[in-house]
Amino acid sequence: MTNNVNISHWLKKSCTRHPYKRAVVYPSSRDRYGRVLYSQITFAQLDAESDFLAHGLKEAGIKRGVRTILMVMPGIEFFCLTFAMFKVGAIPVVVDPGMGINRMLSCFRQSSPEAFIGIEKAHLLRVLRPATFKSIHTHVTVGKRWFWGGYTLEDLRKVTIEPFPVADTVENETAAILFTTGSTGPAKGVVYTHGNFDAQIRQIQSHFGIEEDEIDLPTFPLFALFDPALGMTAVIPDMDPTKPAFVNPERIIEAIENHGVTNMFASPALLNRVGAYGKELELRLPSLRRVVSAGAPVSPANIEQFSTMLNPDTEVHTPYGATEAVPVLSIASKEILGETRKLSEQGFGMCIGRPICDTSVELIKVNEEHIGKWSRDLLVADKDVGEITVKAPLVTKNYFQNPKAELFSKILDDEGGVWHRMGDLGWRDTRGRIWFCGRKSHRVITAQGTLFTIPCEAIFNNHDQVFRSALVGIGKPGNQIPVICIEPLPGVRHQKDFIAEMHELAASHPLTQDIEHILIHKSFPVDIRHNSKIFREILAEWAAKKLKNHITES
Repeated sequence: MTNNVNISHWLKKSCTRHPYKRAVVYPSSRDRYGRVLYSQITFAQLDAESDFLAHGLKEAGIKRGVRTILMVMPGIEFFCLTFAMFKVGAIPVVVDPGMGINRMLSCFRQSSPEAFIGIEKAHLLRVLRPATFKSIHTHVTVGKRWFWGGYTLEDLRKVTIEPFPVADTVENETAAILFTTGSTGPAKGVVYTHGNFDAQIRQIQSHFGIEEDEIDLPTFPLFALFDPALGMTAVIPDMDPTKPAFVNPERIIEAIENHGVTNMFASPALLNRVGAYGKELELRLPSLRRVVSAGAPVSPANIEQFSTMLNPDTEVHTPYGATEAVPVLSIASKEILGETRKLSEQGFGMCIGRPICDTSVELIKVNEEHIGKWSRDLLVADKDVGEITVKAPLVTKNYFQNPKAELFSKILDDEGGVWHRMGDLGWRDTRGRIWFCGRKSHRVITAQGTLFTIPCEAIFNNHDQVFRSALVGIGKPGNQIPVICIEPLPGVRHQKDFIAEMHELAASHPLTQDIEHILIHKSFPVDIRHNSKIFREILAEWAAKKLKNHITES
């Protein structure tokens, strides 16, 4: 029989060990001198407050199994409500607002929600777009309730202040539905069970060596939810989480220094912005014990730049994963800067490390078909490029009401396990490390062979005036024309000379010697969440038009 598992039990453990330690610290305002003022809540208070809200949620009809849209800003209420929902057994439906309103509404429709908890602006959206939310029967407003009905957060708290008996959820019971951003395809609702979350917390704690006195700066709201479970104080940064590439570096450094932050999560875009600022001013952040950067490939130059602010023994970790399975592989800065960097720059791909803890990682032959059953015959030969597949207790098994996505993403084995196809390509070296070569959907298949994005782009990214590059294919796979798009650093002049240098680079390397077309793009389209994933599909359409015009003019 499956054991009782509920993610909220981790909060209870933290409360028992450290009842008076700060659980969440939130920048609430600033004084007349510009100094930040903080609100905070201890682990004991967080546990008690989430108990009070759990009673109120259940009384309001948001009980076990009820899918509930949660649209609350990162802060104390966000933590209290989320853990209250876990205690009740309700199912939070979480969508990144940075993906845009129409795509966000599409995700909500897919989730068939039954309840809605949100701030005033979220409820205004609900009122203006009623068709999307017609399945909802319970509404809770965090803040001031305007002209709509339903409950307020204060209403929920008035039910009782007694401890709440946590729902006896089991390992394979749905705990939350988290939507992918859809940056590499349609957004999908990933079903997280309480068992998935439990395994995820254990893996993070074990691999990164999280200790009980730690203080975290989570610059991505969903990752902040791990902090109370891990016993870490979560210091919410003063920033817009949907725009990490435009964060104010002073505010990030301010938070680290004000609280002695020991752990920091940052997207590559935020890492680059804060690192550039810190390096220029020769700043030091001695309290940091580790920095974790994920969400998109992190360049060695970005890691090296940020490392100038760190102690010699503090590393930047770059774990690899996806919404469906994270983290599954990892590597740290000393190995990257001291060893794998020079190979990445030569076109070997980007080393994303070794499997974490009990994660199994295999590379299978590249194809677009669904695979019904796991077999050793699927595996590629050593050092050959294949699709990365993973299996572990933290790997999710289902998408919400999306059997087609499951058909092409999941492979069942004889042991009853599920292998997740990451949609990424890579190869394994003799030391067990995986080298990432790009998305499967982004490979360019020409008449001469297949080109992979990350290895080819590395040849151009070595140039000191290139900010980033992107390989795209024009035409049908099998006979595609490869094109390299270049986004130069600001201030690059003499474009004809610059393009000539790019052609010389292409001709100098076996990977890129057959690429004849190089185009300059002022600013690549990128994902909103991390501002790092390049939308190569959009670039390919742009390149096709540019190439067609060039051929017509010639």
